[in-house]
Amino acid sequence: MAQPPPDLKIPSSTTTVNIRIIDTTSRISGIPLEGFVSPAIKGHTLLTAAPAFSFLIEHPSNRKLLFDLGDPSTFDSHTALIVGPGFKDAFTPGYPANEESPIRESDYKNRELREISFDQGLKIGRFNAFDYFGDGSFYLLDSPGHAIGHVCGLARVTANTFIFMGGDACHHAGEFRPSQYLPLPSSISPNPLSLGSSTPCPGSLFEDLYRDGDGTKPFYTIAKGGGAIAHDADEAERTIGKVMEADARDEVLVVMAHDDTLLDVVDFFPKYANDFKEKGWVEKGRWLFLKDFAGAVKS
Repeated sequence: MAQPPPDLKIPSSTTTVNIRIIDTTSRISGIPLEGFVSPAIKGHTLLTAAPAFSFLIEHPSNRKLLFDLGDPSTFDSHTALIVGPGFKDAFTPGYPANEESPIRESDYKNRELREISFDQGLKIGRFNAFDYFGDGSFYLLDSPGHAIGHVCGLARVTANTFIFMGGDACHHAGEFRPSQYLPLPSSISPNPLSLGSSTPCPGSLFEDLYRDGDGTKPFYTIAKGGGAIAHDADEAERTIGKVMEADARDEVLVVMAHDDTLLDVVDFFPKYANDFKEKGWVEKGRWLFLKDFAGAVKS
């Protein structure tokens, strides 16, 4: 039986932002999944045509943010670059001043490089949070693990609905689904193994893939050891635990940066995503990732 998800305790507000999800058209293919997730599941070994989503956030004041913006050097110097805790110490100065740095000095040269502090005591669920505009319309969430300074975003798109911008907190929905709040249903619709079919998919097909035989645990955990991608796998797992609490709520649309299952579910720029709940995107996209396990299930 599913546990009720914890209250995220998002402060009330009547101020909202408009969100446009951008399909940057970049695709990531051919990267072995063993560096990202564990255990291995038959037939699902590579990232294949994974997109890279960005988000245009439009505030009523006419201020705009671009979340997961891509190459910062292509933006003019009036555009501030927002980073998470520890970024400056870990990555600056950039190359060529520091030949070992993974970033270039040109990424932040002649612009404000603003590092967010999460020491105000504000929490959204179990995330340390920062109220970016100061009016409850958009929060940055401290979500370390994948990389130093990694942050997620939470946008209020109506008074009571939100879009969770997950970035690289996860690289496959099987890292946070199913969960104790969102167990795999006995009947799955739309059918992830036969898209367009009116016949639901039996949840029992995936029972042999349950981690530890438990249908309330995500199929995957973060990969650890040599070759693992995460900067801190244990911290990344803690972040995923917080993601699961948000993901269990129908009023929250969770969008990870590389979730290919959403390509045929959501509307992309220039269209807005604020009406996701009315369009049923949460329900349509929730279990589509199971298509990746087609080679491992018994027909």
